[in-house]
Amino acid sequence: MNKAAVIALGFAGGLFGAWAFSKLNPQVVLQTASSSDSQEINSVSYKGQAMANADFVKASAVATPSVVFIKTLTNQRQQYIDPFFDFWNNMDFFGRRGPVSSSGSGVILTADGYIVTNLHVVKGADQIEVILNNNKQSYKGRLIGSDPSTDLALLKIDASNLPHVTLGNSDQVAIGEWVLAVGNPFNLTSTVTAGIVSAKGRNINIVNNQFPIESFIQTDAAINPGNSGGALVDLDGKLIGINTAIASNTGSYNGYGFAIPVNIVAKIIKDLIEFKEVQRGFTGMELKDIDAALAAKLAIKNSHGVYVDDVLAEGPADQGGLRRGDVVIGINDRFVDSKANFDEQLAYLRPGDKARIKYLRNGQEKMATITLLNREGTTAIMKKGTVSSESLGADFQPIPKIERDRLGVKSGYRLSQIRNGRIAMMGMQDGFIILRFNKKEYESVEELISDMEKARGQIVIEGILPNGSRAVYSFYM
Repeated sequence: MNKAAVIALGFAGGLFGAWAFSKLNPQVVLQTASSSDSQEINSVSYKGQAMANADFVKASAVATPSVVFIKTLTNQRQQYIDPFFDFWNNMDFFGRRGPVSSSGSGVILTADGYIVTNLHVVKGADQIEVILNNNKQSYKGRLIGSDPSTDLALLKIDASNLPHVTLGNSDQVAIGEWVLAVGNPFNLTSTVTAGIVSAKGRNINIVNNQFPIESFIQTDAAINPGNSGGALVDLDGKLIGINTAIASNTGSYNGYGFAIPVNIVAKIIKDLIEFKEVQRGFTGMELKDIDAALAAKLAIKNSHGVYVDDVLAEGPADQGGLRRGDVVIGINDRFVDSKANFDEQLAYLRPGDKARIKYLRNGQEKMATITLLNREGTTAIMKKGTVSSESLGADFQPIPKIERDRLGVKSGYRLSQIRNGRIAMMGMQDGFIILRFNKKEYESVEELISDMEKARGQIVIEGILPNGSRAVYSFYM
């Protein structure tokens, strides 16, 4: 079992699979949970009052109606498919394809039907069904947008006067505070569990993205497969996080769950509603946590802050005077003690925003004010760059300039939301970057899609796998 987190997209393995996994591999691994709900609770002072003062019953009654059950249907193929059978594209044939269902949870944000969930709950789904808490109303869900960096997705259903959650403030959540998780574990709808906040700012390396943002709230409230996308609420009944992952050696609850802080959720959802694209600011520097080994190697007297490992020439940090070897200890008057904490604070900002960076150089405290840039190296608000092709069965997104420069390429297009279509037949996976199609580079994603849709005969696709390795696919269509 390697160190990387294992992402569970559902309970597809079944109870036997979980039992066998625990027997064959007792090592603790990280998995995404499949759903989680949460209920509103009376305001309680956490400084002196005991558990008996927490009104879990009232909290559950208030919050549960805002948590929904999400069911998805995906037409998946086996990993190997003979292109000869492509003209049976909408038929089951010799077991080569068929519908696969999964489920999770979501939280209603607005009365008119905006719903937040985890991206892994709805990723690649051909059909999304949203069932309200009363189990009497079912709606077709539309994917409005998603953010792979945080594993969040925004859905919309055509409804009105829906019960919706009230947002809390995850910055004010304290370790030791009572919380509730509400969701649909193992398809058991409207399940509520209670626990405390065990830690904040956890980076568990579970988000598979070039620019992951992980600063999870850790809780010991029981979270199981089916809880992903559900709610974690405080004792005021306000949403403080979206349940996403569990630490487990069986695939089920084993003591710890992880939720995306609601302050990050609110910013991501606002961007998706307003721009259909997440507006993310870049500093032009790479940071790493300071552990004991790094502190000893660099003769750093303490491990406070985060180490500046690299600075992009002419980037915002470079122009602000930061250099490799500096130690960042604050951003916008907020103390920074880990890379996860820094990334969380940065996630609240947009291109063009100012960031005040407090840092140490040779033990001396300094301050720099930098202007954040977008992924193309400007301060402009980014427009939605993702283009979808139904016949190819995938979304195509141009990779940003910062990534093109790092890879040393002129252009590239990342695949996502792979579903039924030619891309699935070819065996390519989410995150694959197409660099050339039939030895041709493309400046326009629309032109690339058009050529791929019309292509017949021998085709060759060159690109980069999610792990960074180069790959070439060759097919006869």
